[in-house]
Amino acid sequence: MFSALENTSVALWVGQSLWAYPILLSTHIVGLAIVVGIFAMRDLRLLGFFHGLCPTAFLPLSKMAWMGFIINAISGFLLFTSQALTFISSTPFLLKIACIIAGMAMAGVIQSKLRGELANSGGEAVLSGSIKTLAAASLLLWIAAIIAGRLIAYL
Repeated sequence: MFSALENTSVALWVGQSLWAYPILLSTHIVGLAIVVGIFAMRDLRLLGFFHGLCPTAFLPLSKMAWMGFIINAISGFLLFTSQALTFISSTPFLLKIACIIAGMAMAGVIQSKLRGELANSGGEAVLSGSIKTLAAASLLLWIAAIIAGRLIAYL
């Protein structure tokens, strides 16, 4: 299946074109900056940093983060097609994908809990210990995904 994927016209275009791979990789990095930038700042705020930022500010930004994720999913899939057999057997790649899936699931849970806690507290930034624990785990997942992503080229 992965061999067939590598031989599709899209995969051949990505792998052989002078511009496709670099443009897709740049697009992937922009998506990464959006997703991880928003969620990391939210997580750091929930952990007690950046008191000048109100946690409610991150609720509408989640839509932008999900758009960044869609950009990453599309560009990442296209990049994957050009070397599917290599990537599918790469431990760092598989770890990266697992961390991203867990990070996005965690993002949904945190957003839901954050909405609930802010609604129950009348919009005040009184956050429970459980949301702080989730924020710490989320931050670690995003850091692990980035490290694993960089290790793909070396391991």
